[in-house]
Amino acid sequence: MLDGRTQLLGKAALAMAPASTLKVITALYALDRLGPEHRFQTRLIRSGDMLILAGGGDPVLSTDDLASLAAALAGSGQQPATRFAVWGGALPAIAQVAPEQAVHLAYNPTISGMILNFNRVHLGWRRVGVDHQLSVEARAAAQSPRAYTISAMPATHADLFTYRHDIDREYWTISRAAMGRSGSRWLPVRLPELYAGDVFQTLCRARGVVLPPPEVIGDLPAGEVVARHDSPALQTLVRDMLLYSTNITAEALGLHASGVGSLVESAERMRRWLGAVGQGMRLADHSGLSEESRLSAFGLASVLDGPGRDLRLAPLLKPAPLAEDLAPGPAGHRVRAKTGTLNFVSNLAGYVTTSAGNEAAFAILCTDDARRAAAVGEERPAGVSTWTHAAKALQQDLLGAFAANLDR
Repeated sequence: MLDGRTQLLGKAALAMAPASTLKVITALYALDRLGPEHRFQTRLIRSGDMLILAGGGDPVLSTDDLASLAAALAGSGQQPATRFAVWGGALPAIAQVAPEQAVHLAYNPTISGMILNFNRVHLGWRRVGVDHQLSVEARAAAQSPRAYTISAMPATHADLFTYRHDIDREYWTISRAAMGRSGSRWLPVRLPELYAGDVFQTLCRARGVVLPPPEVIGDLPAGEVVARHDSPALQTLVRDMLLYSTNITAEALGLHASGVGSLVESAERMRRWLGAVGQGMRLADHSGLSEESRLSAFGLASVLDGPGRDLRLAPLLKPAPLAEDLAPGPAGHRVRAKTGTLNFVSNLAGYVTTSAGNEAAFAILCTDDARRAAAVGEERPAGVSTWTHAAKALQQDLLGAFAANLDR
């Protein structure tokens, strides 16, 4: 008969869904391959009679940043362009990170080298008389222009949303029964180059610069750089990605680091980068959104204890990540960690430091495979909130016991 320790080690080796704890590995991969000071550039290029908005795969480019580029263009003294193009070839075009997820989920957007507002658009609605008035905006902190390439309208149908697109426009319908009096939400963008071009055209027009309708180009010609916007340093991008768990940032950083053309191939390059620690893992993306990724708690803890220490990951992780969901846990120890949540998956991985100054890496993976399989693609399946709260309480109890054992 197996003793308790052997049984526990066996469970630690089980391959399970990492969810967003996979972003820990992506963070380390990007820091190692690109360097903490790397920045992504979005450029305005003049090539003959054509002005080009060239995306550099900046995952946090916003409408406010495009407004700064529009102001720079207005002040540059450039002659009017007869063609206006958008290039997104810095990253491969990927329709969705996880096609099994519902089409309307903003955390599952299209990936491209042209990323604006995390490739999402803000939908707002309010009741006017017997129907609803809808707005679709490229919302940022200071600027919120209308997104003309995306339309939305209320409809009577059983589905919460329907979606389609043609060559230059996206169309959403929203169930009237689900809208209520007023509300808002983010929707994913599926034609990101046209979305960014449309928004930039609007911002330029407000500054007296009239551009022709945007076209999408596959090859970037040589030309003069008229203006440029640089992203924050990679270390800042990584810290924010781990804090807010932004999927498109993870995918963009991973794809940049690998330099290959598909998510599956890129994730496999990342797994091989781990060397022996990555053996037994199956990685299908960089964000953990895919249903196909699998790793063990032992493997994830080994990453944290190896590359995680070498690349100084701990200061980039969120402090006390369970505090916003649970009452304070046992006093005397500090936690910096990444959470990972899917339907009936709740994970936690990071570092715990005791009151005596002892520190250790840990990974706790919790899943209910049967209920998870039944809820694929659902936004809020029945019972998931209660289950997730119980899983987080278990994680807190385990961390308390682990920390107490470290000081013995």
